[in-house]
Amino acid sequence: MVVAMEEVTIQLDAERSVSGLWTRPDGATALLVLAHGAGAGMAHKAMAATAEGLAERGIATLRYNFLYMERGSKRPDSPALAHEAVRAALAKAADLAPDLPLFAGGRSFGGRMTSQAQAEQALAGVRGLVFFAFPLHPPGKPGVERAAHLAEIEVPMLFLQGTNDEFARLDLLNETVASLRPRASLMLAEFADHSFHAPAKSGRKDPEVLAEILDACVTWMAAN
Repeated sequence: MVVAMEEVTIQLDAERSVSGLWTRPDGATALLVLAHGAGAGMAHKAMAATAEGLAERGIATLRYNFLYMERGSKRPDSPALAHEAVRAALAKAADLAPDLPLFAGGRSFGGRMTSQAQAEQALAGVRGLVFFAFPLHPPGKPGVERAAHLAEIEVPMLFLQGTNDEFARLDLLNETVASLRPRASLMLAEFADHSFHAPAKSGRKDPEVLAEILDACVTWMAAN
């Protein structure tokens, strides 16, 4: 399936803007605004595969860069600056497709910045948040401090995680999601790591893992 992708500009204010990639398949049923992870921008192959897979399932997407990525820096923006980008991207999405149910989220860092923004002040029109590999803690430093703000969120949340994610120890992840129910749901991809890669010895192929994750995402969005 080939779906046209349009480059768009997302204004944070009169002087600052970031790039976006807009995709709307025929017959779209919902729109997901997708933020990238800390180390790779909106055009990374994993982000592209996610957007393409969602388009095949009838979901429109708006991917966007944070300011630091737009400027070619490797140092992520401060949370306050990242939250500005999240809100600007959502405003752009609402302009592009005011007829579609609106969801927000992203990969790793991008998902966490989106949830922080939501916890700080509810994101206008957003029905729910989707986290692709939520970074519960740094690798080798298990904890749940990064999840504290999630208790302030009142919209539904979906955690899409691999069972072998070094950024989210499974017992801590399960406890976190359990504490947030019924607003939170968890879908686990067996053997997958933080990048949704499954080792060859597991017998699973990465496209199979991603398809499973995207199917769960679309089903959840339809129910919310």
